[in-house]
Amino acid sequence: MPDGERRLRLISLLVGHGPDIQTSRLCEVSAEATGMSGAGIMLMSEDVPRGSICTTDEASARIEELQFTLGEGPSVDAYVQDRPVAEPHLARASRPRWLAFTPAALEVGAQAVFSFPLHVGAVRLGSLNLYCDRPGGLTDDQHADALVMADVAAQAVLLLQANAPPGTLAKELEAGGEFHYVVHQASGMIAVQLDISIARALIQLRAYAFANDRPLAGVADEIVARTLRLDELAAD
Repeated sequence: MPDGERRLRLISLLVGHGPDIQTSRLCEVSAEATGMSGAGIMLMSEDVPRGSICTTDEASARIEELQFTLGEGPSVDAYVQDRPVAEPHLARASRPRWLAFTPAALEVGAQAVFSFPLHVGAVRLGSLNLYCDRPGGLTDDQHADALVMADVAAQAVLLLQANAPPGTLAKELEAGGEFHYVVHQASGMIAVQLDISIARALIQLRAYAFANDRPLAGVADEIVARTLRLDELAAD
């Protein structure tokens, strides 16, 4: 099927429930069109996951959460490398990767994961992520549908964001998403305390949470409340 026909078919699925684009439909149509168990869309900037604008089910929400918390996974690689990333046999990958992400993703039922970068020209926005509850690769048609859907989703994100005030996220993107603002706030505080970049501060925050087997958001809450300071721990 030519890409033009593929695009029209996907757009008709998106707008079939009304004239306005709903972020939840971006994920639902992505999973439906590719025959996957679920989908999520992660926004990223400066190689750092910022949060998901939609997921289709509990498992896909957990997969997005894991990638945000751990800073690794198919969506991160797809964004950084600006190319599709596929792991059709997560439980027995030929090349081990995502050492923290993989066992946790398997635990929630993902047997195969696929990610496609969202970009418009040179502007990179994030990744479209698909998971399947059984192992196996994508067919040519599934891969082609995912590529076109990623392009449609990227255009939709830019369209929804176009009228948002500078420095803010559009309400339509934020409405059904999960952005962990306390984590970003805590990262900013750590960056000031340790005199490092925001990206490096987020790595420090993740490392502390992982080493202490604690939820990332819980550690971030304590830093924002000023009951925990990583610079004091570093000084020790």
